[in-house]
Amino acid sequence: MKILVTGGTGYIGSHTCVQLIEKGWQPVIIDSLVNSKISVLERIEKITGTRPAFVEGDVRDADLLQKVLREHAIEAVIHFAGLKAVGESISMPLKYYDNNVHGSVVLMEAMKQCNVKTLVFSSSATVYGDATKMPLKEDAPTSATNPYGQSKLMVEKIIADLCTSNPSWSITALRYFNPVGAHESGLIGEDPQGIPNNLMPFLAQVAVGRREELQVFGNDYQTPDGTGVRDYIHVIDLAQGHLCALAHAHGKAGYHVFNLGTGKGNSVLEMLNAFGKACGKKLKYKIASRRPGDVAASWADPQKAQSVLNWKAEKSMDDMCQDTWHWQSQNPNGYP
Repeated sequence: MKILVTGGTGYIGSHTCVQLIEKGWQPVIIDSLVNSKISVLERIEKITGTRPAFVEGDVRDADLLQKVLREHAIEAVIHFAGLKAVGESISMPLKYYDNNVHGSVVLMEAMKQCNVKTLVFSSSATVYGDATKMPLKEDAPTSATNPYGQSKLMVEKIIADLCTSNPSWSITALRYFNPVGAHESGLIGEDPQGIPNNLMPFLAQVAVGRREELQVFGNDYQTPDGTGVRDYIHVIDLAQGHLCALAHAHGKAGYHVFNLGTGKGNSVLEMLNAFGKACGKKLKYKIASRRPGDVAASWADPQKAQSVLNWKAEKSMDDMCQDTWHWQSQNPNGYP
């Protein structure tokens, strides 16, 4: 099967491409390289022995999308391309709606023109907003506390409307919790541009000496130690979830929604201590004020994915920290 992977040189996209190749499927990557590096392709080739086809371009370019879909005889699409920093989305909402919402509409329109009707969409647990009832099931109420989450929710609503209007589509929205970790080879991992917005890459950069200390945003939440609690999932498990979703949905019409998480929450301080253990040193941190748009606690009920997709997160918190440290220590400055 030939799969178009938008944003395929990004963090989750690159790990998913590795697994697609290992399964015998052919990923074709389209990426603008705004938040990723072309050198990722060489790393994928080193791991798998295969260099995926690559097109530099933007998902808002309708003509390019149709050309790629037709020329490569694409059968399904995994859509990762989009901006993902909560803080930036609050200060630059139009940029987020243009990239994430408009980009997704352009992609689905191009797919319609080319009669490609299978899509796996990279959604997010942020669509649950400031939920208080844990763990989160797929039928929990949705809302969003920031424009990033709002953009994911909007795309989900558009997808639902599309599947209602035309029952031949098969679209799966995967609501991921907090992806962390790296490929065990240390060749690919998370390499954020500028200051990391997420906990794990920031911890890794403190451990490797690129940052002086971790800022812990808030220690007065209603959580066991006062710091934010999240469901951290290893990127390898997450990538596998996309393959399971694709295998389940291809040729199976309708709109499908799944949580991808471990079903367990860990606090910022727990992650800090686990990472210190993985890298063999105590990491410096200081408490800062809460960030706007952050919720106190969020973790998944992953039962639906387990029963329907036959998917389950296998990797432990130690795996997440060790694999992240292996990647960061081998690549202290990220990708070349």
